[in-house]
Amino acid sequence: MLVPALLFVAVNSTMVGGSLAGWGIPMATDIAFALAVLAVIGRRLPVALRAFLLTLAVVDDLGAITVIAIFYSKHFELAWFTLAIICLIGYALAQRRRIRSAWLYVPLALVAWYAMHESGVHATVTGVVLGLLTRVRSDPGEAEPPADRVAHRLHPWSAALCVPIFAFFAAGVDLRSIGLVEALSAPVAVGIVLGLVVGKPIGIVGTSWLVARFTRATLPKSIRWSDIFAVGVLAGIGFTVSLLITELAFLGEPMMVAEAKTAVLAASIISAALAAIALRLRRR
Repeated sequence: MLVPALLFVAVNSTMVGGSLAGWGIPMATDIAFALAVLAVIGRRLPVALRAFLLTLAVVDDLGAITVIAIFYSKHFELAWFTLAIICLIGYALAQRRRIRSAWLYVPLALVAWYAMHESGVHATVTGVVLGLLTRVRSDPGEAEPPADRVAHRLHPWSAALCVPIFAFFAAGVDLRSIGLVEALSAPVAVGIVLGLVVGKPIGIVGTSWLVARFTRATLPKSIRWSDIFAVGVLAGIGFTVSLLITELAFLGEPMMVAEAKTAVLAASIISAALAAIALRLRRR
């Protein structure tokens, strides 16, 4: 996460017309799209590699949501935030008491979401906290833990409805006032593309090497360093969360939004193509 952001800052600090407001855009990895690409082009890859990508994407997105909460909140209302915290505490206590009624959890979650939104902190933070507060271990007599049960019920709605609708509205790029080449050559766009396409693999491979070098951690026998590089490239698919940060970072600046969205889409396509090449070379 750090390397893409630093590359973005470096580019926009040195190029004329740059803007540092979008430094958080190249930090995120789109879990759904990255796993979809991996499923299509890497069907025979080790399970450990898929697990590594999933873990990496989750951590990246949690970090990006944290950045949204801290740096991209425009105002702060303590009363609303306190109400959100009270609802979240109530949710946590209900989980500890093993209460299973959706009639309690759904209102608590909805009020927490609305209150967080009104507080000025982005409402996506509520979803992350609710997920962390939901039990992941099943009690004796339970067929599955609450976290799995909720995930199974919400996944069809999320995958088939919510994510496509968000992607449809968020990915729209108005290039009527600016050409494609001009959009991609803007400092903001250059910083995003370099951050996602170059910064992601450098950061992931570099961090993995440092961990393996200075700790007792080792790569599984089924995974090679070329695989880590391929996953690093694949992590350059930003899309949904990156588009969300774009809207927050350049609020009221349609030109910047168009440049940033064009760069996110271009970087995601480039990363997917490069990852496909790297993974196909592995199978030879």
